[in-house]
Amino acid sequence: FFQSSLPSGLRANVRKTDVVIQAHRTEQDYFESDDLDDESHRKTKAAAAKKLNDDLDYLPAPGSPSYQAEQKEEEEDDEEDDPLEQFMKANNNQAKKDLEAVGKKKEKKQEKGVREDIDKEDDQESYFRWLEENPNAGLPIGDDDDEDRELQYDDDGNLIAPEKSKHIDPLPPIDHSTIQYAPFEKNFYVEHEDIRNLSNQQVNDLRHKLGVNVRGANIPSPVVSFAHFGFDERLMKTLRKSEFATPTPIQTQAIPSALSGRDIIGIAKTGSGKTAAFVWPAIVHIMAQDQLQVDDGPIVLICAPTRELAQQIHLECKKYGKPYNINSACAFGGGNMHEQIVACKEGCEILVCTPGRLIDLVKKKGTNLNRVTYLVFDEADRMFDMGFEPQVRSIADHVRPDRQCLLFSATFKKKVERLARDILTDPVRIVQGEVGEANQDILQIVQIMQNGSSKWAWLLSKLVEFTVLGKVLIFVTRKDNCAELAKNLKENGFTAGLIHGDMAQFDRTQVINEFKKRDVPILVATDVAARGLDIPSIRTVVNYDVARDIDTHTHRIGRTGRAGEKGTAYTLLTPADKEFAPNLVRNLENANQVVSDDLFNMAMQISHFANTRSRHGGGGGGGGKHFALGNRVQRERPGFGSHSGSSSSTSVAVVDSSNPFDYNGPSTKNTPAIGPMTDWRGGSAATSGTSRNSAMKAAFQSQFKSSFVAATDTGLKNHSVAVPSSVTQKRAGQANKSDSTATTKRSRFSD
Repeated sequence: FFQSSLPSGLRANVRKTDVVIQAHRTEQDYFESDDLDDESHRKTKAAAAKKLNDDLDYLPAPGSPSYQAEQKEEEEDDEEDDPLEQFMKANNNQAKKDLEAVGKKKEKKQEKGVREDIDKEDDQESYFRWLEENPNAGLPIGDDDDEDRELQYDDDGNLIAPEKSKHIDPLPPIDHSTIQYAPFEKNFYVEHEDIRNLSNQQVNDLRHKLGVNVRGANIPSPVVSFAHFGFDERLMKTLRKSEFATPTPIQTQAIPSALSGRDIIGIAKTGSGKTAAFVWPAIVHIMAQDQLQVDDGPIVLICAPTRELAQQIHLECKKYGKPYNINSACAFGGGNMHEQIVACKEGCEILVCTPGRLIDLVKKKGTNLNRVTYLVFDEADRMFDMGFEPQVRSIADHVRPDRQCLLFSATFKKKVERLARDILTDPVRIVQGEVGEANQDILQIVQIMQNGSSKWAWLLSKLVEFTVLGKVLIFVTRKDNCAELAKNLKENGFTAGLIHGDMAQFDRTQVINEFKKRDVPILVATDVAARGLDIPSIRTVVNYDVARDIDTHTHRIGRTGRAGEKGTAYTLLTPADKEFAPNLVRNLENANQVVSDDLFNMAMQISHFANTRSRHGGGGGGGGKHFALGNRVQRERPGFGSHSGSSSSTSVAVVDSSNPFDYNGPSTKNTPAIGPMTDWRGGSAATSGTSRNSAMKAAFQSQFKSSFVAATDTGLKNHSVAVPSSVTQKRAGQANKSDSTATTKRSRFSD
């Protein structure tokens, strides 16, 4: 009963000592215990104590021989322990050693009396160590030509930070030796008999007449007619519907080379028909290849720098590929990637894309480049300016090595030349005119303004006249200024569209379509619209802000004067833009345009330009016409506002009667003096400017007068007109040409 009432722990202790003290189980035992013999009781206690000592373990004292022997036995037993115990024991031993080492170091430092902060690495030492470990830190990617990089400044002279492009990792390297490519044919050109019979001298004369320079080995001869290309009837029928008369100079040489399977470097001015030079041979190339199978990629891959240019090329491919049931897809950033992947999966022979979106599609398995045998890079220099050099090179490396590759651009910088050497095989270099020269079909007029307010006042006074002639494209450098200018135009009653890089793709496409349909006659844009866009009926381009470089300026003004049409480009300069004046002078001289006195004087303020020029007409390197200050004549648009001056005669432009935009050179005509406050109709103009209604009437009347003239040139015969001999010869040649080719259609092809 006593043990059962105890806790379990105490019951165990009682059971152990049960042999030592005999518990009294009954009352009788309790009373009888007093009668037990004392001696026997002592013997019993001694025996119990001995037994208890025998049950207890012997614990030797530390340091004794028994203790050391026991420790050795424990170590031997530990070797047979499980791995976890061994691991924990090793960690404990290592921790003890580390603590002992730390203690020794602290004691040593305390003995030496050295400061701990001196031995530590400070921020500067850490920064220099990081620079040594990362030597390329901070360097821009894909922009190693400092001479090609232009800085941009605002009106106050502050540096504008360049736009940061989104970095896109290029495609990983690929080993083409592990891929089995199917053979393909790329030489389809059969030289026409008329071209084959030409002598070398006749071929050189033809190239000189076309203004085409070629370089390379075994170059095909240029052609002079569409029949010489050898296209089939379906493609020729499409060309006839487009009302093309003759190939453009770049097409006469580039298309035979492309049909021969040669790699091409094509350099031509804007609006010269570069797009057709690679689209038409691509149609022939596709029709000679096997049909696409399931999960096959495109056969023709065309890369463009901007989404607008990609969409424009895509429309041209659809137009000429429709008779052959050739599918074309367009992929660009900002569009729905899922829809673009579906279009590629459904099967497209032609894929027009931007480099970044193509890399995304390949990485996401949306398409592949295994079937690509015809590769085109359009506006390659623009891709490099946007920082796409690694991406462009990776795309070229991912296409089979024996493909046909074509590079087209209006300019050709060193970076593009290095790319051409790396990815092209025995190329044919075709240059129409000078590299980066301006289109001579565009009349360039440079206006010198005092400040920004003067530019705005000039634009308001001229904009009504410009919109009567056709669509107007206004270029502004910065996005915020672009939006502000479009807003101010709308507040003044003009219908103007806006486009810049921060707009959504849907909005940009909608604005461009409205501008093409002339629902919006005025478009205010940044340089995003400067390259490759072909919008018909643009008669006037206004550079409200100067371009960042002369190449961008060339592409800006190239939006007008396309496919042989005439156009006018105005550039507004302020004294803050005088650094750009020498570039404009050279550009105008190379395009055989007259340089105004104000522009030349502004350019002479730049020392490096003044050192190469003489104020008496001596030239220091201009390839075009150069006029002395005293003999330079100011060009004016016929019927475009008031003339200033008080002399008895003034210089007017001789305009071809067949085209109001065909400027044939200056002539001196005796006309009555026109006062500074008299408008071109002879009436008195208000000091506050011409009203909107009068400007509309003046513009319509000037257009009527310049478009409808007498059948004979009796008007010129009745006046003493001093016309230069070069202008007379040019006019006579045009008259003979118009008589012999009266029924010839004008070429309206657009690049």
